[in-house]
Amino acid sequence: MEAEAAKAKFAAVKEKYGRDIRVFETSGVSSSPTQVSNDDERDDFYEFTAEDYYRLLAAKKADKHLKTKKIREAEVAAHRSRITKTTIRVRFPDNHTLEVVFHPSEKIQSLFDLLSRMVAQPEVSFYLYTTPPKKQIKDMSQDFYSAGLIPGAIVYFSYDMPNQEDNEAFNSGPFLQEEVMSLKGLDVMPEPVEPIHTTPEPVTTAPPPVPQEPNAAGKKPVKPKWLKM
Repeated sequence: MEAEAAKAKFAAVKEKYGRDIRVFETSGVSSSPTQVSNDDERDDFYEFTAEDYYRLLAAKKADKHLKTKKIREAEVAAHRSRITKTTIRVRFPDNHTLEVVFHPSEKIQSLFDLLSRMVAQPEVSFYLYTTPPKKQIKDMSQDFYSAGLIPGAIVYFSYDMPNQEDNEAFNSGPFLQEEVMSLKGLDVMPEPVEPIHTTPEPVTTAPPPVPQEPNAAGKKPVKPKWLKM
């Protein structure tokens, strides 16, 4: 029954926001932007930041002059085609994390639009940043691939208040709406795959060889009449 209730919650949130969403709490993680924990990270999740992306480009710059523009564009297109999703984790100052999957070609604006519908106080402006070092995400027209947020990244959320006291008060939480927070700690196991039963094909065997009739015992061969000794 608990599994069915969890599925129903996930389905309701997905229908409302159009995304598969997970919410969890990373224990022991400081809200300081300079501290990042690997707790509660799945093995298939890898944080590839914009700095990593540009560092990789710099490492390849040495041999770029040996390639034509057409070859380089083909290599970039092939690399993009292999990456079909990017997992973005938005961490809030209260150590709660929102996980959402996007397509790498989607604009970063789509992440901000989604958060605007999910936060507990949508009337208050906010911003996102990466770390280290702390760098605010400002270009909403970039896609996730161009921004280097592939195949996944952690970004940090903060309300943007001019007054420091107000900013600290708002950043004490809660940050997400109750409906979204109801997904906290829930996980849906994949549906079991039923074994496929196939009817075995009938095995056909070759007919046994027909035995040759042996000569009758004691029967002497008959000489032809034309044969004269």
